[in-house]
Amino acid sequence: MTIDDIRKKIDAIDKKLVELMNSRSSLVHKIGKIKRKAKKEIYVPEREEAVYRKLEELSKGPLSIESLRAIYREIMSASLALEKELAIAYLGPEATFSHVAAREKFGSSVRYSPAPTIEDVFSQVERGEADYGVVPIENSIEGAVTYTLDMFIDSKSKICAEIYLDIAHCLLSNCERDLVSKIYSVPQVFGQCRSWIRSNFPAAELVEVSSTAKAAGLAAREGKAAAIANELAAEIYGVKVLERNIEDSGRNETRFLVIGKSSAGRTGNDKTSLLVSVADRVGALYQMLYPFRKNGINLTKIESRPSKKKAWEYYFFIDFAGHIEDRKAVKALKELRKQCLFVEHLGSYPKAR
Repeated sequence: MTIDDIRKKIDAIDKKLVELMNSRSSLVHKIGKIKRKAKKEIYVPEREEAVYRKLEELSKGPLSIESLRAIYREIMSASLALEKELAIAYLGPEATFSHVAAREKFGSSVRYSPAPTIEDVFSQVERGEADYGVVPIENSIEGAVTYTLDMFIDSKSKICAEIYLDIAHCLLSNCERDLVSKIYSVPQVFGQCRSWIRSNFPAAELVEVSSTAKAAGLAAREGKAAAIANELAAEIYGVKVLERNIEDSGRNETRFLVIGKSSAGRTGNDKTSLLVSVADRVGALYQMLYPFRKNGINLTKIESRPSKKKAWEYYFFIDFAGHIEDRKAVKALKELRKQCLFVEHLGSYPKAR
């Protein structure tokens, strides 16, 4: 069989793929009409997870599961856009890691709305200016993003999905590497690349700016300047990538949350987030945790934050494995509410890991 023969077969398959994708899109459009009429959520995280699982079951290779997920992410992104013009708010400006995470989750066919602060992301969702928001919640090196935690205390937004993003830093510049005398970035990124900078640019001036996106923009305009940012920033601001993966630790990962009007349905592989307040008394923390132990529920995270209303009074943010509707969770929360001042369900959603 010649190359031309094989290409003819590929062309025939492409023709069928286009026909099938358009047929799929027509069905999606019908679902969108039904959802809008019933005032249901357009984005359904549990359905998205079910599609990905089915792909893993159906695929026999040679495409990797990661490649299939990337392809279907864009198919589902286009499908969401057919159902409704979705707006996704994220902590901006363009090309921040929040932007990268949002694109990883929602693809390129939805509308993105950069917000100047985490509070503005929540506000856009609550005012209906955005359908969903993407906010950072914790980093594997830096720890919890406390401002995001604090926003949940007064917010009515619900967590409906989570995203894990590997944080890879690049050196960006439009000048030759040997000519770089100034490097722009944010303090956290300088900290994460400290050893690499010391080894490669010991004499360079390090200039702190408000975002890696701003750093990339400055590096694009200035001679002998570079930025440490991500590859999306290089693409958007027209800067060359001189070096990739310059972070000192190869285990730098940030977890993001997707917030919306409601949480997700059960998938069988879920996570639940709670906000809990306890009275200031001896044994209160033990009593708060005991219902989880008693019902065999695995806590994956617990974080405390001051209430800011009364000295030495705290809120606790708890993540556990399972869905709020699981039988064990129902029993545990019933007992928990007896022991605590209040228990707020922040959301149940498919595990991303």
